[in-house]
Amino acid sequence: MRVMLLGSGGREHALAWCFSKSPQCERLLCLPGNPGIAVLENCTCVEGSAEDLESVLRSVREQRPDLVVVGPEAPLVAGLADRLLDAGVTVLGPTRAGAQLEGSKAFAKEIMRESGIPTAAFESFADAAAARSFLQAHPGRWVVKADGLAAGKGVFPCDGVSEAVAAVSRLMEERAFGVAGARVVIEEYLEGEEASCIALTDGSHVVMLPFSQDHKRALDGDRGPNTGGMGAYSPAPVADEALAQLVRQQVFSPLLSALRRRGIEYRGFLYAGLMITQGAPRVLEFNVRLGDPETQALLPRLESDLLPLVYAAATGTLAGANLACSPRASVCVVLASRGYPGPYEKGLPITGLQSAQALPDTFVFHAGTRRERGQWLTAGGRVLGVTALGDDIPAAVAAAYRAVAAIEFSGKTYRRDIAHRALRR
Repeated sequence: MRVMLLGSGGREHALAWCFSKSPQCERLLCLPGNPGIAVLENCTCVEGSAEDLESVLRSVREQRPDLVVVGPEAPLVAGLADRLLDAGVTVLGPTRAGAQLEGSKAFAKEIMRESGIPTAAFESFADAAAARSFLQAHPGRWVVKADGLAAGKGVFPCDGVSEAVAAVSRLMEERAFGVAGARVVIEEYLEGEEASCIALTDGSHVVMLPFSQDHKRALDGDRGPNTGGMGAYSPAPVADEALAQLVRQQVFSPLLSALRRRGIEYRGFLYAGLMITQGAPRVLEFNVRLGDPETQALLPRLESDLLPLVYAAATGTLAGANLACSPRASVCVVLASRGYPGPYEKGLPITGLQSAQALPDTFVFHAGTRRERGQWLTAGGRVLGVTALGDDIPAAVAAAYRAVAAIEFSGKTYRRDIAHRALRR
């Protein structure tokens, strides 16, 4: 089949790499893709922007793909899947109504409350003064979240009232993330260990990918500002088969039932960010797409061909499908530009990519690069995702950092403690 993949980051590079290996992939088109994707066999990058709905529709009419897979969340929240479905196109990705699970944290929390999904106690506010009054009347530890899309950076864990009030001010009055912070969700601060569980669904049936864990904070020891993600690994030792069954029964099943009651048939990837406390899951958030960089850690572990499963989810025929996964471990370390997630310099030469990619069981996924006169240059905050497989987590960690050491660019920044929770176990 002819497949069109929308997006340009490390997640999309990992997906493109995965799809391009499928015997069912006759041609892979990536809009806009990135320079790392462009060198894949059987893959063509198409000009445009995944967030420009008219541009996407024009390209789909011209290229006539059999399947469109939407990588990032913003086009889904804007209603791209609705537009494609109206045009008779087979698409993997929820409609605008389903995408509100990520587009509005208040919506997601209400769905969880309505369907009995375990989650933190919460209140939502559209007025900053009301939010401050609530916090002052309820001292303690809180998490303040922008209601809308903030590229993974709109979440503020707060140890006290003053921090929480400052977060409310930053989001609602200073508008640090624009309209995303017009409403905030203030929720109970949960203790435990975080894990990510991503599923593929056709709205009724679910195929779960292995558990993973990511690292949102910029600095070692889980310090510093939140980022889009500085690394990830899989499997997550905190999660076992018993937990997987709990997540299926207590999270995915009631969520899909609640969406169907609202007339929403959700077809796509569904990401549950979890807090695991004494072996029980509580949902921190839902995302309506694959995680980044979790995807870069997960896909190298798959032994099944992902493309036919994706097509089955998009066409409502996922019943009975299974996913085979290697028992080996995978670790992804993100190489970022100095200053990320704040301002950073672009256009810096990158060396050592060939050496890193030549290492066994090693994959380098491009997130923010460009190619100019035969030279690789930095072009984003998160530049590369360096992934390696190993027989266990320590072996995968060692292999990933060997590849990291082979790559150089001025201001190269990365965490040196990826998978520290797993290593402690």
